[in-house]
Amino acid sequence: MKNFHIFFLLLFFSSFLSAQSYTISGYVTDNKTGESLIGAVTMVKNNSKLGRATNDYGFYSLTLPKGNYELIFSYVGHVKQSQVVNLNSNKTLNVSLIDNSNDLGEVVISANRNNDNVRQSQMGMEKISVETVSKLPVIFGERDILKIIQLLPGVKSGGDGQSGFTVRGGTIDQNLILLDDAPVYNASHLLGFFSTFNSDAIKDVALYKGTAPSQFGGRISSVVDVKMNEGDNQHYGVSGGIGLISSKLNIEGPIQKGKSSFLLSGRRTYADIFLKLDDRFKNNQLYFYDFNAKFNYKFSDKDRLFVSGYFGRDILGISNRFGIDWGNTTATMRWNHLYNTKLFANTSLIYSSYNYSINIKNDSDQISILSTIKDLNFKQELQYFPNSNNQWKFGYNIIHHTITPGQIISDTIPLDKRKIKTGLESALYANNDWQATDNLKVNYGVRISNFLVLGGSDYYVLSNTKTVTDTINQSKPVASFFNFEPRLSLSYTLNEASSLKLAFTRNTQNMHLITNSVSGSPTDKWIMNTNNIKPEIGDQITIGYFRNFNDNMYEFSAETYYKAMQNQIDYKDNANDRTPIVETELLNGKGRAYGLELLLKKNKGKFTGWLGYTLSRTEKKIDGINNNSWYVARQDRTHDLSIVTMYDITKRWNVSVVWVYQTGNAVTFPSGKYEIAGQTIWLYTERNGYRMPAYHRLDLGATYKFKEHKKLNSELSFSLYNAYGRENPYIITFQKSETEPNKTVAVQTSLFKWIPSISWNFTFK
Repeated sequence: MKNFHIFFLLLFFSSFLSAQSYTISGYVTDNKTGESLIGAVTMVKNNSKLGRATNDYGFYSLTLPKGNYELIFSYVGHVKQSQVVNLNSNKTLNVSLIDNSNDLGEVVISANRNNDNVRQSQMGMEKISVETVSKLPVIFGERDILKIIQLLPGVKSGGDGQSGFTVRGGTIDQNLILLDDAPVYNASHLLGFFSTFNSDAIKDVALYKGTAPSQFGGRISSVVDVKMNEGDNQHYGVSGGIGLISSKLNIEGPIQKGKSSFLLSGRRTYADIFLKLDDRFKNNQLYFYDFNAKFNYKFSDKDRLFVSGYFGRDILGISNRFGIDWGNTTATMRWNHLYNTKLFANTSLIYSSYNYSINIKNDSDQISILSTIKDLNFKQELQYFPNSNNQWKFGYNIIHHTITPGQIISDTIPLDKRKIKTGLESALYANNDWQATDNLKVNYGVRISNFLVLGGSDYYVLSNTKTVTDTINQSKPVASFFNFEPRLSLSYTLNEASSLKLAFTRNTQNMHLITNSVSGSPTDKWIMNTNNIKPEIGDQITIGYFRNFNDNMYEFSAETYYKAMQNQIDYKDNANDRTPIVETELLNGKGRAYGLELLLKKNKGKFTGWLGYTLSRTEKKIDGINNNSWYVARQDRTHDLSIVTMYDITKRWNVSVVWVYQTGNAVTFPSGKYEIAGQTIWLYTERNGYRMPAYHRLDLGATYKFKEHKKLNSELSFSLYNAYGRENPYIITFQKSETEPNKTVAVQTSLFKWIPSISWNFTFK
């Protein structure tokens, strides 16, 4: 540990040693909308090593020795722009790039520079180009960013109709999903058929598969960082889409032209309208709606304010007897301040809430099961650009959590405030992206986190047999968990077309989702650390080889990883998952995940796409389960293959084909049975010792773009989900044979065979 601190300090001070130089800085925006461009590249012509990508707000800062330079500004789907600069003092240069995405072949997954996948130090990071999601087949006519993520190596789908996903052997709760820095605890609508992210309101999506920089924390498997559009500050516009069961509308424009803008985006399904056509279902409800809003105001060249929010709700009701509704609410207020050409600050206040309510009505009473989680978060972050070889990011954040974990309430049973848990999560972090030599790039940092389990609620002392022996209720904190989380990524460039990379990351997690399924459901319980539940810790090491071919037309990568996990939670055998004290039904131990990820992409031309393959293994070892031996986790899938192809037939027509294959989930099936008083009792032995049948599916899609008009552009999208009608299993149950009572039969339930979709999408400006 001492040697690590010495190494860290040497790296820190080395970033400030530079010859006499000057700084050129500014913002890169889109010329049509005024939207800031995240990840736009500024570099010196004929010297790609002297370059800088813009941050999340389109700001860049490049420090160079005194002299004359030709700078190249570039961004995917935009015309490159060059500027000749006589750098003899600090200068400000704002650049607007011309959008020509209508004239270029589009790329679904793109890097900032043609060979950025080779040169960048960050491993396991993918950028998703939102503008081109429409090329891929969709379900129910709705574009879905999370469905695209599930087609990448190392990312595994929860199954048909599920937005839940797992990354490199983790569980679904081990993915940190952020919308403008606000955590989203349930990223699905309509029982998983849609995600919470309306693609019309989304600007940028980045996926980090376990090797995220130190500014991200709180989950041990992945980060999905989603940024909302800022709104067009030049022109008013309306866009939207009409599909089979859902429609959406997006309105944006300037509040004060060139200085401020707004974005309003809404979406709703109308499946409930079809239910009313049948007298048997006319009193049932099944729909969701969501709403995105964002406002920003530029006070000066140094100060800018952003306010954004999201609200979404799902409603499911069967007559007036049973109902369930769940939803997310987020709000983010951010103030950007530029102290000088090298120091950029971002101050954020963030609110996030998720809740569900189950309502059951009988003749005499109405019972509700209520669960909520609320976060209040303050975050202060600074970015410092000391020279052309270093980019520092450091800051702190404090989150106050409040959780009500599934309480039963009614007219006679009030809410028990002693069951409401509160915690305080805080972290300090620092991260540097350092060009150490011409061939070696280093991204290193550290995150120091602490979690306080606050008093004022009931906490329990458990015996070795998981029975409650005492109850604690005190005003002072009940427990405190401190963790040191180092991060290190190295990239060594072999030549302009290939590189080797190595990364090590430690992450901790203080919020946990208790579920019995792989994909999750809205009513799963979120819990936090307690005196009995410790933070999950994940240590991951990754090694990769990256190679581009044919002038960066093709990209190939091979990454292998090993992840060791501590304090993993699982239900004990024959657990009662409805108990109000869930800790009595949980056991904890360790886990491990390892695998190989292969990815081949074609980025240019009429024919584009990628082939991704993952070979992996995920296991747990928890005393009290499976005779204290290692067993495969529920989310373990040995093989995972995705083939994604897109072809531009003409400027108006493009088609796409997606085929996926996955090994079936690990499940616990009964190994035998016996009869007691005429009832069948199933005998279970090995935990997750069986497999569901393999999952595979073919999706077809086509898009036709109508002739462009001066004000209106539109397109028709067609898709066929599960084209060859594969009946993939959703659940398998066991029951007595109707013809042979002594025989047991397995009964498979599948959700659907084919789902055809058509939608009309339009933009009016």
